[in-house]
Amino acid sequence: MDLDPLDLLRARAHWLTADLLAVPSAVLPEGTEAQDVAWSLAVAPDGGIDRRGEGAAEELTLTLADAPLPDGLARRWPHLAACRALRLDGDAARRAATLLTGQVALLGRDGTGRRVLATSLQVPGVLDDLYAEAAAGRVLGVSWAGERGRRVPTVAVWAPTARAVELLLWEGVPERDRERAWAPAGEPMRVPMQREEDGAWTVTGTPSWADRCYRLELDHVLPRTGERRRVRATDPWSVGLSLDSRHSVLVDLDDPAHAPRRWLEAPVPPALRAVDQAVYELHVRDFSRDDETVPPEERGSYLAFATDGEGRRHLRRLADAGLTSVHLLPTFDLTSVPEDPAAQAVEPAGALAALPPDSSEQQRRIRAHALRDAFNWGYDPWHFLAPEGSYASTPGQAHGGARTAQLRTMVAGLHELGLRVVLDQVYNHTTDSGLHRSSVLDRVVPGYYHRLDADGDVQTSTCCQNIATEHALARTLMVDGCVLWVRHYRVDGFRFDLMGHHSREDLEAVRAALDALTPEADGVDGSAVHLYGEGWDFGEVAGNARFHQATQGQLDGTGIGTFNDRLRDAVRGGSVHDADPRSGLGFATGGLDPRHTDLVQVGLAGGLRGLRLRSQETGQQVVGEQVDYGGAPGGYAASPEEVVNYVDAHDNETLWDTLTLKLPPSTPMAERLRRNTLALATVTLSQGISFWHAGAELLRSKSLDRNSYASGDWFNHYDPGLRDNGFARGLPPEPDNGPRWELMAPLLADASLVPTEADMTLARACALDLLRLRSAHPLLRLGSAEAIRAAASFPVSGTEHGAPDLVVMLVDGRALAAGAPGDDEAVLVVLNAARDTRTVTVPGLAGQRWRLSPVQRDGADELVKSTGWRLAEGQLRVPGITAALLVR
Repeated sequence: MDLDPLDLLRARAHWLTADLLAVPSAVLPEGTEAQDVAWSLAVAPDGGIDRRGEGAAEELTLTLADAPLPDGLARRWPHLAACRALRLDGDAARRAATLLTGQVALLGRDGTGRRVLATSLQVPGVLDDLYAEAAAGRVLGVSWAGERGRRVPTVAVWAPTARAVELLLWEGVPERDRERAWAPAGEPMRVPMQREEDGAWTVTGTPSWADRCYRLELDHVLPRTGERRRVRATDPWSVGLSLDSRHSVLVDLDDPAHAPRRWLEAPVPPALRAVDQAVYELHVRDFSRDDETVPPEERGSYLAFATDGEGRRHLRRLADAGLTSVHLLPTFDLTSVPEDPAAQAVEPAGALAALPPDSSEQQRRIRAHALRDAFNWGYDPWHFLAPEGSYASTPGQAHGGARTAQLRTMVAGLHELGLRVVLDQVYNHTTDSGLHRSSVLDRVVPGYYHRLDADGDVQTSTCCQNIATEHALARTLMVDGCVLWVRHYRVDGFRFDLMGHHSREDLEAVRAALDALTPEADGVDGSAVHLYGEGWDFGEVAGNARFHQATQGQLDGTGIGTFNDRLRDAVRGGSVHDADPRSGLGFATGGLDPRHTDLVQVGLAGGLRGLRLRSQETGQQVVGEQVDYGGAPGGYAASPEEVVNYVDAHDNETLWDTLTLKLPPSTPMAERLRRNTLALATVTLSQGISFWHAGAELLRSKSLDRNSYASGDWFNHYDPGLRDNGFARGLPPEPDNGPRWELMAPLLADASLVPTEADMTLARACALDLLRLRSAHPLLRLGSAEAIRAAASFPVSGTEHGAPDLVVMLVDGRALAAGAPGDDEAVLVVLNAARDTRTVTVPGLAGQRWRLSPVQRDGADELVKSTGWRLAEGQLRVPGITAALLVR
């Protein structure tokens, strides 16, 4: 059905600069041409234009331009390049800032004066045109000036379309009221804020304002309805919050009261190259929730990372073996978890444990209160610059600067182990938009921060309300947030969720702002902070439709990494999107597809598009970008730090669950363990960044759940104490897994598929040896495309000695410049995915002396120790399902 052309509830045209509007031809009724229409900008300072365009206080004439959008605007807004341009005259354009504080609409009339179009306008373009340059240096949120003990706060909020803004200021600390909500008592003091030329509203207070609750009250004319409303909001730039984010709190992050001594004294891990990273992805609550060696009040909290429980001891073990970084799922303020434990729903673990392993009852009970339990991954942002309160040890510690102190204690606990801290950032979406309770951005500047479709509705390709970081102040929020976490919490890296929904320019702005931080001025070296993210290409931005995206293969020279799905799928088999998880066997799951072999080889060599190798599939010489990945290039990176190699993450089935689903049920447990280690070896012994999902080394299962974001504590079990790997906890939640229950139930009921403590102990020991290999041999971390192309090769691939279940990578240090790390060494990485021992002649190595790395010679895997080398023949003997590293 055709849309009604007279409908101000839709915003189908765009105000791009003070003097130019853009209108798509498609918005006009069929048979009506833009040049036959009389165009006007309807304005109503106090609102009141109705849905069909009646009621304007004034109409300003618009002139249809002869030419399309100017080149500069077409480049800035490529999805609007085909629009027709409408011009405002100079006097009207000079009124733009004032007009935008009221209601505006585009009207079109035919030759008889009849309205043929009435639509609201999308205004981010003109707001950036009017204010972005002036606002670029504005410090938003709360800033503090003066000497210690007498510091004075200034609150600034960017709200250029608001008619007035007041700061609402409370006295006292919030307490629980009769509705069990935490709020400060009494009515707030109202403090008028002053409008500035850059569109911000500011007010300066007194030292007595410190640690008080505040909110903003904004006088708006809502853009599409024309309704005059006073809207209350928390501060989008809040650095402190009350429990459940009901109020912003005036927190001074430089106040010594919020700086634990342990955090001040913890040594900052030394800077390292991106490719030297070995990353461990971990959820704050998972880490200690079930750890009985941690005090009860600290379980599931920030403080557990600084407490000597089983989890921390396991992290120390990993760090000693070569782990460098802990990547934490979101720790910013999120919407999905009640922060007061008294308001959380709890399903007793004992009652769930008593149910059959293939029962659907566990998931039914978990799903019944999923919106009120204490668990969520946290990809639902509320306030980006403040810590999440549900990870505080008590409700009282979730208020204001106490959250800051506890998160800093967590950072200190990890830094003391020599581990870098990577925070997950989610600037691609918010949970809500409009005037919903957890919508902050739209309450402050309606219609600005989110990316809109052709009708003006918020795009939701991320499954939530998409943020448009191509808009200047949305990018500022992203940059300010990253700078804050580094300056005031001393974190060491960021992972960006759905990074392809950001532009390369966004990420370069973050990089530049971090690089400007120095130990002398800021107490941190921002250039040592690492950045990586999900470089997927989909949604309304796909194919660079709106900007040059931060996607795989488009970040050359930035040093920013993207996750390598090519290696993941080649190792596991099939795709994470397959309806049937048994579809397609991969290199580590028993497959014999030579295309997977080529993808594994490219991944091992850093995912380089310019890598030269002989294809196992065709026997022909190819470069990495010619290796096929479903029509996309298998090698896409210009440099190895642009690739994050992984085989599982919090998304999709765990590695152990993938093995369970893909291997025949009769597969011996010993073989399953070896395949787990083999899969991790493809990541850990690679030239890119190595990335493990927490528990992969412990055979962690989520009871086959493919999407555990709201599956509660029960299905997200993590046990470094090796008592329970999480398998056979019932059928996983129905929404994402129900169609698979028929094949899952027999597996969950099969007790032979449950690993023992001895199994998990061996798997952990073998995984630790992989970390030790990566750490001990710098030739696995060459760090540049030039060095990899010079030193790395795959001598048996595509030859008579090759096989689809065999990878042999030679890295010869003699090809490197003199003095380079490893220039006097060579390593041979051998991945044998076949069940049987195989003997392989490696061309060009006859007469050379090779031996198993001392790490494995003295390591946990007894079978790998039988790896042998025949000097005269240049022949390798390697056991079945084994990752071996030999040195010369």
